[in-house]
Formats: sequence, structure tokens, C-alpha cells
Amino acid sequence: MATPNVNYDEKSDTLYVSFAPGEKATGIELNDHILLRINKAERRAVGLTLFEYSLLAQRTEVGPRSFPLTGLAQLSGELREMVLDITLHPPVSEFLSLSAYTPSLMETILITSLHPLPVSA
Repeated sequence: MATPNVNYDEKSDTLYVSFAPGEKATGIELNDHILLRINKAERRAVGLTLFEYSLLAQRTEVGPRSFPLTGLAQLSGELREMVLDITLHPPVSEFLSLSAYTPSLMETILITSLHPLPVSA
């Protein structure tokens, strides 16, 4: 797999990650800060856009910040499963880590955090 193109726009505090530059894609809003771009026909990631990147990447005293994947609730079951599969595997899993918060036995909330990026990115 080719190395993804990573570009940061300081003015808008947005990190753009392209796994397939120039390819058309469908945007899936994982939450207010993370847009996953996918090729639905081939079931693969095309890119990620991380809005308010400095907030997403900010560490806490106990580790990385986590954010709920609120956008998944808006998807059909089939699309949700596809997005989860794409997100759990490279190249997306090299940037995002998924886990779950379970406030009760009946409720599971999917969450994500960012992997630290190399200084050169």
C-alpha cells in the first residue's frame, strides 16, 4: 500500500489524509470532527478529513482524547457494518483507534481516538 498523503491546513485547523488522491468518494460523517471518505463499490477507504485537528489530537493527563462516533447511528445497518469494517482495518486503523464505552449492560457507545502522527506529517 502506498504511503498516504497527509496535509495540514493551519488556518482551518484541518488535517487531510488521502489514501487514493483524486479518486471520487462518498463522505461518511463519523462525528462532527471526522469525515471518512470511502469507495462504496470497492468497500475501501479513500481518505479522512479531521476538522479541529488540534482538539482531536490533544492529549489528556491519562492519554488520548476519545470521541463518540455519533454519525454511525444515522447509517443503514449495511452501510454501518461496511464503515466499521473499513475503519477497523488499515489504512484507517493506522490513524484512528476504535473502542467502546459501555455505560450499562444494554448500551454500547462506539468511540475513537487518534494515533499520534509522526512529526514529519
